[in-house]
Amino acid sequence: MNSTHSGPLSSPQDHTFRIILLSSVAAIGGFLFGFDSGVINGTVDALRGAFDSDAVGTGFNVASMLLGCAAGAFFAGTLADQYGRRTIMFAAALFFMVSAWGSGIAATSAQFVLFRIIGGFAVGAASILTPAYISEIAPSRMRGRLATLQQLAIVIGLFVAFLSNYLIANASGGASEPFWGGFQAWQWMFWMEIFPAALFFVLLFLIPESPRYLVSAGRIDEATAVLKSLSHADDADKKVADILTTVTADRKPRLSDIMNRVKGGVHPIVWVGVALAILQQFTGINVVFYYGATLWQAAGFTEGDALLVNVISGAVNISFTFVAIALVDKIGRKPLLLVGSLGQAVMLGILALFFGTATLGESGNLILEGNNGIYALLAANAYIAFFAFSWGPVMWVMLGEMFPNQFRGAALAVCGIAQWGANFAITMSFPVLLASIGLGFSYGIYAFFGVIAYFFVKRFVDETRGKTLEELSRDIMGKVE
Repeated sequence: MNSTHSGPLSSPQDHTFRIILLSSVAAIGGFLFGFDSGVINGTVDALRGAFDSDAVGTGFNVASMLLGCAAGAFFAGTLADQYGRRTIMFAAALFFMVSAWGSGIAATSAQFVLFRIIGGFAVGAASILTPAYISEIAPSRMRGRLATLQQLAIVIGLFVAFLSNYLIANASGGASEPFWGGFQAWQWMFWMEIFPAALFFVLLFLIPESPRYLVSAGRIDEATAVLKSLSHADDADKKVADILTTVTADRKPRLSDIMNRVKGGVHPIVWVGVALAILQQFTGINVVFYYGATLWQAAGFTEGDALLVNVISGAVNISFTFVAIALVDKIGRKPLLLVGSLGQAVMLGILALFFGTATLGESGNLILEGNNGIYALLAANAYIAFFAFSWGPVMWVMLGEMFPNQFRGAALAVCGIAQWGANFAITMSFPVLLASIGLGFSYGIYAFFGVIAYFFVKRFVDETRGKTLEELSRDIMGKVE
């Protein structure tokens, strides 16, 4: 199976099965995105001890990956337009392996940060290339469900990282304790990622290049061959002709294509994408995933219980992502974003109330009296559930399909750096907020952004369900030029 595969498969069912398989391979990049993001969760305290770092240093150890994510997302989008989606995914797989190994052998904060930034390049690339690739090979009738595989893979990756951390820490007696080969448990937590990263690299040899990239690169025969392997031969020829109407086949896309040469400035649709990317982060979701163990220990849970809570939260995340898969192509993207915005805001408000009224124990930990600890845990998992069927997957679905073929890679590059920049800001600021204003006010801030997200989506986001990428391209370009 390669980019020059020719001849249609025997039936529409075979085409659908092949498309699902190709999408699933691409989605392994999302799994690695999730694993790499979640693995840090159970290692925070161990890293603090291993590198003797203060609160700011610990925050930077955790957030350093996000600097690489921002750069990876930005450059991957433009490089994917130059060299292809699959080529850059190969590079990302190699970066995942190097980062996982290096993070585990790091002897200083500086070495650790370097390897985490390398991993960040891979995560950033995967975060935009996986939904772009899936959107570009999927038929419109199932594009939303297939693109949601990205988020499902991310949350499975998070869950596996949480579970791996819990099992390793439980077997060794703690993240700082010796494990196999005399290495500390936290080192093995990072090394576990090498195995799925190697699998991703191997399986990438089995998927073709995106047909829309091939058309934009002027490789029409290859694009036709790929489309014939995904649909009937007649449909493939028509699709190539349709794609040609929305790209400039005599040159490859470039970053400057996001500029509106008629009205001046950046195309408005790019600003909408940037805002969606930022708002997904400003509701605080990655505070839960990156600092979950630290957060629940601050609320009075033991380290073991806090790691187990992460496993439970990961399971909730996975379960409700299936809700998104079931609904995204039936009721659309916009309704899910609206419901999710309000649901997240309400749950964050409840958490702000619980943590804001908690008392401090002698050790400085919060004490949630009576059943408030259980109620806070339920509210936190309800918040994760709302995120999991709305902003988690749907934001990536929207970014993969809302931009015209002419500048999809360039727009994704800009949105990617905005998304990861916002992620970095939230992750770096949380330890400072926790130490200064406490969990209550911190969650109140995130709840406020949930309300903003609701009104932004209601006013500026258009529905994309049921349209081909070419129809969306013509609609968007017709509005702005």
